[in-house]
Amino acid sequence: MKKTVTNILALALCLACLLTLTACGGKDTDGGSGQKAEIVIAVPNDTTNEARALLLLDTLGYIKLDPNAGITATIKDITENPHNITFKEVEAAQIPRTLQDVDYGIINSNYAIEAGMNPTADSLAIEGGASAYVNVLVVKEGNETSDAAKALTAAVESQKVADYIAEKYDGSVVTAVENPTDGYDSTVDYDALAGTTITVAASPAPHAEILAIAKEILAEKDVTLEVKEFTDYVQPNNVVESGEVFANYFQHVPYLDDFNAENGTHLVSVGGIHVEPMGLYGGKQTSLDAIG
Repeated sequence: MKKTVTNILALALCLACLLTLTACGGKDTDGGSGQKAEIVIAVPNDTTNEARALLLLDTLGYIKLDPNAGITATIKDITENPHNITFKEVEAAQIPRTLQDVDYGIINSNYAIEAGMNPTADSLAIEGGASAYVNVLVVKEGNETSDAAKALTAAVESQKVADYIAEKYDGSVVTAVENPTDGYDSTVDYDALAGTTITVAASPAPHAEILAIAKEILAEKDVTLEVKEFTDYVQPNNVVESGEVFANYFQHVPYLDDFNAENGTHLVSVGGIHVEPMGLYGGKQTSLDAIG
């Protein structure tokens, strides 16, 4: 009888230990050796934005990149991954929809805004000044000195647009124009442009919203600005290259350079307008504690 009681007590003790481990578990993946649970982070799958996302994580100290990789870094350039991060490469526009399936996602501000998020308030970490990633107005090579290009650039580089960006986005989008214009270029023959339409391919937010202000400026000179909205990073360049659309406004210079190199296109920047800080957002996790 004594032996039976002892066995029962031992069994109860083992059961209590198991229950304790279950209640406290979820942090180790190897039975308690100290290895952290896998963390899944969604990053953009295009070359330049993936590099930008990895550079943000490097800056935060979560990974280490080969210092020679620069703004073309890929997952293969990670030299240290002490937090056991697994990367899920996703089309940039789809990352907000992917958040429910991953621990974190790194999102371009335009897509965060479109998804109803406030980058400065809702991100868990965000880039500082990233001058390499200024969003630019783009036309096909040969059109950059045309009156249409100069009129469009002057309108988007105006003080009115700069004020709109500051008020509307409150730091989620930051103007990159150092010397804003009054909205017009003195070298442009606006009388000759009167009655014409300038078409621009743009992401819905913030680009199309910003262009709505430029539209008002150009309307004062009887020039119509027609904005065609796109939700991807490929077609806006294709339609400008083909001549279907005169200009686009959605991308930063590293992406533009990479696109030209890969596709043999002939697209050039005519003006740097704003910066959208890239942010790290919570998915399954609501804080950075799971990483740190």
